[in-house]
Amino acid sequence: MPWAAGLPWFPLQSKMLLPAAYDTNKPFLYLRFHNRDVYRYCDFPEKDYQPFTLAESKGHFFLRHIRNCFRYERMAKLRVA
Repeated sequence: MPWAAGLPWFPLQSKMLLPAAYDTNKPFLYLRFHNRDVYRYCDFPEKDYQPFTLAESKGHFFLRHIRNCFRYERMAKLRVA
């Protein structure tokens, strides 16, 4: 995954999402969903990353504050060896 190489992935306890990664240099939020798709959300504010990771429901936070609020692109399906 050259587009997310070297980023630390934070595991999420969520029915919708698996881990998340945040690139402070861009700023991009990467989210991996249970279907293994990875999406990159552009211009995601660094100040919103911690509230997202601390939210009681990451899926609810995603639906209210991320989905349809930021430009995004589907990156890939991750394969498990």
